[in-house]
Amino acid sequence: MSQTIDSRLAELGAELPGAARSVANYLPLVTSGSLALTSGQLPLADGQLTAQGLLGRDLDVAAGTLAAKQCALNILAQAKACLGSLERVARIVKITVFVASAADFTEQHLVANGASDFLVDVFGEKGKHARSAVGVAALPMNAPVEIEAIIEITPEQ
Repeated sequence: MSQTIDSRLAELGAELPGAARSVANYLPLVTSGSLALTSGQLPLADGQLTAQGLLGRDLDVAAGTLAAKQCALNILAQAKACLGSLERVARIVKITVFVASAADFTEQHLVANGASDFLVDVFGEKGKHARSAVGVAALPMNAPVEIEAIIEITPEQ
């Protein structure tokens, strides 16, 4: 990919939000060696959840997919705030997608595609990653999706 990540985001019509600050005793992102690990990111925009409720009861797959994409945007916002530039992303190694689900909802993997597809759209081959999509009974603030990421980073220049 010859264009910058910022220009690719603009081309996709995606604007990174400000990185949300931690409201408890944890860090939003830590680095260890060549890895950056994010804490779980909710689908927040302007400090508010973009959706609430359980998939399969309150929300359909399309709404969940959009929420997952917003989580991915927030992951990138955390990475940029910590690393200074998304150009330091060598690869998205893995994402874990938690989907608040009704008991009979089994399409967590389709919800997770909202984040996976977005990351590949942004980073190309570097955005292809391992993934887990897990159904859970509830998430903080009644969020429908929460995503954490492991990112390989290049050394500071």
